[in-house]
Amino acid sequence: LVGHTYGRLRAMTDWAGNKVKEAPPSMPVEILGLDEVPGAGEKAVWSKDEKSAREIAETRSEDARVKAYMPQKKRVTLRDIRNHATEGDIKDLNLIIKADVQGSLEAVRGLIDKLKHPEVNVKVIQGGVGPITEGDILLATATGAIAVGFNVKPDTRAKAEAERMKIEIRTYTIIYELIEDIEAALKGMLEPKFEQVHQGTVEIRAVFKLTKAGKVAGCHVTEGKILRNSKARVTRGKDIVFEGDIESLRNVKQDVREMTYGQDCGLRFTGWEDFKEGDIVEAYELVQID
Repeated sequence: LVGHTYGRLRAMTDWAGNKVKEAPPSMPVEILGLDEVPGAGEKAVWSKDEKSAREIAETRSEDARVKAYMPQKKRVTLRDIRNHATEGDIKDLNLIIKADVQGSLEAVRGLIDKLKHPEVNVKVIQGGVGPITEGDILLATATGAIAVGFNVKPDTRAKAEAERMKIEIRTYTIIYELIEDIEAALKGMLEPKFEQVHQGTVEIRAVFKLTKAGKVAGCHVTEGKILRNSKARVTRGKDIVFEGDIESLRNVKQDVREMTYGQDCGLRFTGWEDFKEGDIVEAYELVQID
């Protein structure tokens, strides 16, 4: 039982990836089996059976939801924080920070602690390592906070809860962009922010060399869909080898608007032809965050 999640341990490995059957005090291990990713810092405790663990976890989740529906602070976004502050509605900009590793978290918190504004106090009410979770969104709901991720993204439940409760989530991969956005928000100068919304995944299964058109990637849609105007990120193993636009999408010899799961298609990328068989294409769109 860990926070408001639970599960039966299916596997446990040590720091080197070797399977182990038990872990004595001070030994770090990685476990598999929880029904969702817990928050960093949560204590893992043994439960006598799965039923009791589930009941406790559900009770904790319900308590968090009840708190979320109690009188709450006004919802805010980085774009309107300065306006609310000028009107006297808001004195604090509350942030929940999640990062990929502890070092990143400490670096982000250190820079945020240095931000000063005559009308608004910037507060990190919680920080942790790992993806943005439903628990983070519940806390943001109760405190009027904004959830910020550095090199991490919200999980599925967190996205759904944030959309339902109108909580702003912002994700970054460059630390100074994160700090600059907060500074700009305090100055009332924040530019529109775009979020990547996943559409589907495509596998390149063949490469065709055409005389005039150059190379075409023969692909199979393995998940979701891909559109003619999608953005594309191509990975080879763990490496990103291309990120840009899709120039054309075809089915046999016809230009098409979209292809969905299970269909075959031909792809060309704008300004790039170094794709290979086995490359994975992630299709996404950029959606402006208000």
